[in-house]
Amino acid sequence: MAPNKPNDREARQARERLRAYQARQTVHGTKLKRRKRDNWIAGVGVVIIIALAVGTQLLYFGTGPGKAVASASPSATPTPTSSPASGAIPSKTIAQNRTWTGTLTLNNVALGIQLDGAKAPQAVSSTIDLINKGFYTGLTCHRLVNGGFYVLQCGDPNGDGTGGPGYNYGPIENAPSNNVYPAGTIAMARSSNNANSQGSQFFIVYKETNIPSDSAGGYTVIGQVTSGLPELYSQITDAGVQGGAMDGKPVVPTTITGITVQ
Repeated sequence: MAPNKPNDREARQARERLRAYQARQTVHGTKLKRRKRDNWIAGVGVVIIIALAVGTQLLYFGTGPGKAVASASPSATPTPTSSPASGAIPSKTIAQNRTWTGTLTLNNVALGIQLDGAKAPQAVSSTIDLINKGFYTGLTCHRLVNGGFYVLQCGDPNGDGTGGPGYNYGPIENAPSNNVYPAGTIAMARSSNNANSQGSQFFIVYKETNIPSDSAGGYTVIGQVTSGLPELYSQITDAGVQGGAMDGKPVVPTTITGITVQ
């Protein structure tokens, strides 16, 4: 008897449909696996980025003299103290409980500044005293941070983050309660977990930055930059850190060529 050709054709078509279905299922399964893998890799990447940002902050503010932060409401004002080998701490009455205005020139960039002698009398008095003695002129800005937060640190006579004016003082004054430092904030650097380690080093927050407090609290905000930040970006900070790092010496060597207040 002759073979049933229509039945053979239907069977062949059924097998082809089955193979096509199985192929689609295989492709779908592969896509699901790839999507899960990609989601997992993306999740790991986010965790790594967050960890690096936090680690950078802890590294920057956890070692050596010169870590900083700012605040909206003034901190308590205990009696300032000095280290055993330090010199005399300038009287906090120098600040005269008023606002001081002036110019801080970095290379050829003139920054308008205001110092708040009412909210940070001890720190502003020390800073004014050093300015009047010509202490800052010619010193470098030895440190730039541009990874996750944005700080330019200056005022170390040794040029490496270890120097000061010959005395240390406290307390922490005018530190922000929310750890947010707006662009233009000028604050005093200090050693981690030590409120009485302020000296001559200060930092400029050139873009809004969240800097965590430590066991000593936040960082003394002495004032703000009132003009010149765009020029600071274009001529100094936009060039970045040497070696492409996020924390180190600025690519553009930066010197305090002048600073005046009145």
